[in-house]
Amino acid sequence: MTALSFSSPQWLPHLFGAVINLKPHDHYFHLGFIVISLANLLVIVAMLILFVLAILLPFVHGRQKGPHQSDAAALERTRPRGLDAAREEDTRGLWTAAVRRAGLRLLPPEKLLPDDQPAYVSSWIYVFGVLALSGFVVVVLSGAVLALKGPTWWHTSIVGHFVNSLHLWSVELFMAFMVIHLWGKFWMAAWRGKRRLTWMTGVVAFVLSIFEAYTGYLSQTNFDSQWIAFESKDAFNASGIGAFVNTMNFGQALMLHIVFVPLVLALLIGVHVALVRIRGVVHPIDADPGDTALDGAAPVRHISDEGTTEESPCVGQDEEQVGIPAGAVPDASGIPAGAVPNNSEGSIIG
Repeated sequence: MTALSFSSPQWLPHLFGAVINLKPHDHYFHLGFIVISLANLLVIVAMLILFVLAILLPFVHGRQKGPHQSDAAALERTRPRGLDAAREEDTRGLWTAAVRRAGLRLLPPEKLLPDDQPAYVSSWIYVFGVLALSGFVVVVLSGAVLALKGPTWWHTSIVGHFVNSLHLWSVELFMAFMVIHLWGKFWMAAWRGKRRLTWMTGVVAFVLSIFEAYTGYLSQTNFDSQWIAFESKDAFNASGIGAFVNTMNFGQALMLHIVFVPLVLALLIGVHVALVRIRGVVHPIDADPGDTALDGAAPVRHISDEGTTEESPCVGQDEEQVGIPAGAVPDASGIPAGAVPNNSEGSIIG
């Protein structure tokens, strides 16, 4: 046995390796046709506990704004209207101006980079989306370093081992956060309020992430990747996918993993985030009208998909407001000044 002194640079990995053994002989549970390892079962249990805690634990509240303290609203009031009208008239025939106007209508700056959020966002369950996005950024950056350095570097170099481990654990966190985010949005029925496309892009991105993780296993260039490639090729050939994807072709698996699938996945995530900004963050199903207001602001009414009148925090955070002037304050009847009630449906039409 070789003794390690504290002056040796190798004592720290051995110390952590003694505490956390990442390569033990695993135990497996057989539930019918399902075989799951003890490690994966513990990860799923930990994710369920984290999901429950995110729902039950109180959220740390940040800075609150009053009902008329929005930076975007203040900037809008100071904008010279006459100059904008003249500019729009001069650029009416330009396609670049048309694209700009369409982009501003769909995603104005106050929606793209909001400075306030509804009160119901003050919950831990709304955090896992941005956590998954942060994990994806680390996955891309660490994967880019591994792709540039090559297999020999990440198998033999100490720094390569570290970057390879960073890539692995960032993938683990990315998938875990995305699953918890998916659970929360499923039980919240996040497709409500014309958000069906937002939900669909998120689900497709999750399924594509599973395939991306699979191609990552094929690209490890070790015994695990060889075994996975040999075992999965029969399933691919039986389903017909083997005519397009050869699991034993390392070059194809690597290019799928570092080029094609990441580009499609990044595009899906970008569209998903843009749709969240356009449609707003979905509110809980049983949210009270007071809970859907901005912190410190009075709720205002809007028209839902069913044509009924409900209360909402602000434009862009839920369904679109109709016919309510900017800065309008509800009177004693609860209807904002300048809005005319439609007696036939009880909705608000300006």
